[in-house]
Amino acid sequence: MGRDDLYITVPSLFRCPISLDVMKSPVSLCTGVTYDRASIQRWLDGGNNTCPATMQVLHSKDLVPNHTLQRLIQIWSDSVRRRSIPGEAAVSSLKQEHLPELVTEIEKMSEQCSECVSRIACFAQESEEKLKFLARVPGFVPALVNILNKRRGDAARENFDLAVKVVRLLDMVAKEYEDKEELMRLTLKGDRDCLSSLLFVLQRGSTESKVGCVRILETIAIDAESKLQIAGKDGLLSELLALVGTESTDQTIIEAGLSCLIAISMPKRIRSQIVSLGAIKLVGKHLSESNLSVSITEKALKLLQMLSSCREGRAEICEDPKCVGAILQKAMKVSNAATEHAVTILWSICYLFRDQRAHEAVTKSNGLTKILLLMQSNCSVEVRQMAGDLLKIFRVSCKSCLSSYDTKTTHIMPF
Repeated sequence: MGRDDLYITVPSLFRCPISLDVMKSPVSLCTGVTYDRASIQRWLDGGNNTCPATMQVLHSKDLVPNHTLQRLIQIWSDSVRRRSIPGEAAVSSLKQEHLPELVTEIEKMSEQCSECVSRIACFAQESEEKLKFLARVPGFVPALVNILNKRRGDAARENFDLAVKVVRLLDMVAKEYEDKEELMRLTLKGDRDCLSSLLFVLQRGSTESKVGCVRILETIAIDAESKLQIAGKDGLLSELLALVGTESTDQTIIEAGLSCLIAISMPKRIRSQIVSLGAIKLVGKHLSESNLSVSITEKALKLLQMLSSCREGRAEICEDPKCVGAILQKAMKVSNAATEHAVTILWSICYLFRDQRAHEAVTKSNGLTKILLLMQSNCSVEVRQMAGDLLKIFRVSCKSCLSSYDTKTTHIMPF
């Protein structure tokens, strides 16, 4: 197999900085950076007002067609076709037996490394079977991780592009990689510094790249030591919370951030850090939204449940009546998991620790009525028990509280 059969070098100038694919309709922002129209339009439609490559604030969101670059791309595409090696067709024709040679190029970090990663990523996307096969290729995952280790602190454009490609591919392969502990050791042990590269992509990458980074972090957060190491990386927790607090219409990034925070927040020290960075306010704000998906609601309540187990977390929740009210509201008619998380939080702050502020917030939100309704629903034994405990502490003024509970059904009070 000749080298020309494996590689088609795409000029970096022809690739969109966001999708890393050859641009079909190049347009330039006021910062002078050129993107593919579809990619940059999605970025702007997501509520962003910065240039993804430079992070400069955009004074204008006008997209100016770059006709010169489009003509150059067309000339290059025509020349590739004349050589009878269509770019997309060549990528799709990659055979399994070619993979070891590509992996060798990646291990050597040769000049063809970036192109090899792109070709393998296309191969992995073709089918689930090919992705599983790729995850078992000897030396492949260590070679990818090594690229992230070597790129730490290097902000060169080409190195950032390669890091983004590696993150995308590693995210795909990680879920099929059987030895998760080995993956964790590769990324975190010894003098490894993958976290710097992942943080860099989190700070500057596209939405897709950020989600990929977060999923990788969640995958390697296996034990207490790995969780502490991830949380201890300067700026990483702040970036994860920034994802949760984003106002993007794409809720995928919010869900990914919540899921990762849940995964790494088992140690008490980390929970306190997350609270100090303003997590309670961010999550409480999301819970107050009416269009929140069931999955995000469950994860938001799960994170609050974990944070309510530390003193700082309980204090923050109790100081925010709107947050307590939102938790109570989400205890009803979302899902069994959401109900369990919400009731556990309320039980912790109102019954176990008897916080007066939380008691008043629940009372003002007609909490007794909702807890009664909850007890008559098809809830679990654990939820029913906690709801019963909550009713006991609200029974003092139950008559006035129940005045708004309009029903012809006769209920047996649990106290």
